[in-house]
Amino acid sequence: MTDCLGSRLYVALVHYPVIDKNGATIASAVTNLDLHDIARACRTYGVAGYFVITPLEDQMVLVQRILDHWTIGAGGTYNPKRRQALELVRVRATFDAAVDQISGAHGQRPCVVATTARRDSGNLSCHGLREMLAGSAVPVLLALGTAWGLCGSFIDAADYVLEPLKGTCEYNHLSVRSAAAIILDRLLGE
Repeated sequence: MTDCLGSRLYVALVHYPVIDKNGATIASAVTNLDLHDIARACRTYGVAGYFVITPLEDQMVLVQRILDHWTIGAGGTYNPKRRQALELVRVRATFDAAVDQISGAHGQRPCVVATTARRDSGNLSCHGLREMLAGSAVPVLLALGTAWGLCGSFIDAADYVLEPLKGTCEYNHLSVRSAAAIILDRLLGE
């Protein structure tokens, strides 16, 4: 991969630990659309890798089956561009496993940046994270939460929390794949 801003940026779609609409910590289900759309955004912006984090064995099997179809199966032959995007995806049972893989590849632990839609959160702007990517060799792992977002203990353990995306009205409930695309454009777009 060329030495671009995205060459040290990794994305993790976290399905556990996340919260449900009542605030309980849960493991959420993987969706086919999130796999495809976030992988395509990651590939478009030169992201180094895309991790799908789920501790649920049946979900891991499902993800691998989808990936196999589009990377080594008939889907990859039918749609080579989709294959290229989905080749970025790695399924891991824990977030720590993704951190360990990145640490091994770069010889140092990645800076973990959590995301949230909670308006009272965030200590790092997209501009600040873009400058961090441009000015440092440290890899960055951007954690996106599914369901109703990353749980509080996950966010508290992150090195930084990215300021939430803000629209022009009070409604604030983007899909994670839409949020990922917007964030990647702000971080890595021209």
